[in-house]
Amino acid sequence: MPKKIKHRSVYRFAQPSQPMLIRSLVGAAMFAGVANILGLVGPLFMLEVYDRVLPSRSTPTLVALVSLVISTYLFSGAIDVVRTRLMIRLASAFDTSLSSRVFSAVMGVPLKTKVSGDGQRPVQELDQIRVFLSGTGPVAFLDLPWVPVYLALCFWIHPYIGWMATVVIFLLVALTATTHVMTRRWLQNASLNMTQRNVVAQQAIESAESLAAMGMQSRVSVLWLQHHCAGITGHRRATGIAGLCASVSKTIRLTVQSGALAVGAYLVINGSLSGGMIVAASIIVARALAPAEQVIATWRSFTDAREAWRRLQDLLALFPTAPEKTQVPMPAKRVNVKSLFVAPPGSQNLVLQNLNFSLEAGSALGVVGASASGKSSLAKALVGSWGCARGQVSFDGVPLSLFPAGRQGQLIGYMAQHTELIGTTIAESIARLDPAATDDQVIAAARIAGVHELILQLPNGYQTLVGQDASKLSAGQQQRIALARALYGDPFLVVLDEPNSNLDRDGELALSEAILSVKRRGGIVVVVAHRTNILAVLDQVLILNGGLQVAFGPKDKVLKSANNGHVTAGSTSL
Repeated sequence: MPKKIKHRSVYRFAQPSQPMLIRSLVGAAMFAGVANILGLVGPLFMLEVYDRVLPSRSTPTLVALVSLVISTYLFSGAIDVVRTRLMIRLASAFDTSLSSRVFSAVMGVPLKTKVSGDGQRPVQELDQIRVFLSGTGPVAFLDLPWVPVYLALCFWIHPYIGWMATVVIFLLVALTATTHVMTRRWLQNASLNMTQRNVVAQQAIESAESLAAMGMQSRVSVLWLQHHCAGITGHRRATGIAGLCASVSKTIRLTVQSGALAVGAYLVINGSLSGGMIVAASIIVARALAPAEQVIATWRSFTDAREAWRRLQDLLALFPTAPEKTQVPMPAKRVNVKSLFVAPPGSQNLVLQNLNFSLEAGSALGVVGASASGKSSLAKALVGSWGCARGQVSFDGVPLSLFPAGRQGQLIGYMAQHTELIGTTIAESIARLDPAATDDQVIAAARIAGVHELILQLPNGYQTLVGQDASKLSAGQQQRIALARALYGDPFLVVLDEPNSNLDRDGELALSEAILSVKRRGGIVVVVAHRTNILAVLDQVLILNGGLQVAFGPKDKVLKSANNGHVTAGSTSL
């Protein structure tokens, strides 16, 4: 008996709604208001000590004030802790609300346009936004609306103090704008080079054996290092400029804080202020300048997060939330291809033009033709990976695009030309990561593909890891497991793109039997074939040449016409 197959659990995270995020942000703003109001406790305490306690020499008054201030500071500390935790939760909720859409977009980009750059960059950008939201930057921005309140208090103490604080705040605003202008170009250049560096690294990993064999490793290292150094230089310049501006702002704040003491002392000498107002004015001026200084200190993080959000918005605009689709019945009769024109994602060049054919349940079609004739493009169009420029692929008269994504998975089995197995166990890979899959379903698919006995010979059987550990499996073994995955769940249409390219004789026999089993249960099989010995178990043949349909019909009739020279199939040997 085979080992018990264990499937991983799939946890569903509650997706926070937009009103919930707005309420959390409003709550954070309210806590910021309370924290800023409590920030006035310090100046009031100093004012009372200098103007009331010292002249009266009243120890009970001092004790009462100290007790009140300590209690208030403890409450203020608790408010800061709650506000920090709220921002962390807000950042996590924001990430959770978008993470699924972002990853779906990452998977969907190659199906809509050409991928240039780091394919995982959107996920990294979402991480970047989450880190910024959970940091000190948003707290500084929430404190900014309270700057006018502190300025009003400065003017209430004395106009000289108010005007001095106002001028310095305008200087800090100008410094912030200067920081933005001077760092923007360097940050954009750094981001571009880091993306190109990651692309080179990924390509080097995928081509490691070829690079080593041809002695290209050192040259690729130089190319990677060029982009890396350019990116580091951009970050260094931007960080240096931002650090300089932050240091200047800190120097200005400290100078103004001392200047406020000096101006206050001058006003006390002239009888315009009391002694307690001197220290209170210094503290209030510092509080008025602190948010602007914090914004400057976090400006680079804010700019990076803003640019990341802009790019995410552009990406998500390509993948709007789709409305619920009507649950049409699963097809069981035929597949129709009508006036089909296909272009690769992000391209206007048609690779298939005006294809027309129909397949009945229980039939198997072989697609043959010269290299670059459009065979793999047709396979991708049949399963919906590539969209139709014109025309349509329909199942029992229902266009494929009208089936919800989940129903398409039940409807179609697909084995791509280049076999890729997700980094899980063999059982989970065959089951397409379906958490509801049973052992019987997985083993049934493996038996149909003729790979069950082969899997049992592996050290961990169905629990053998694939994906990153796929080096343990030969190309032929991976291809046969991919065949089992395509057959899982008895899909109505099974499309196999060069399924025998890495198979030995036993593998080809298992493939032929799998095709026959699909036909017997009333399914439809489409096989893209270069090795024509698989044609023996097929009923019909479609010949493509240059993206055009040269011939279609019963296998014997089409092959006879081709052998007699009535049709041209390029370099394909029939």
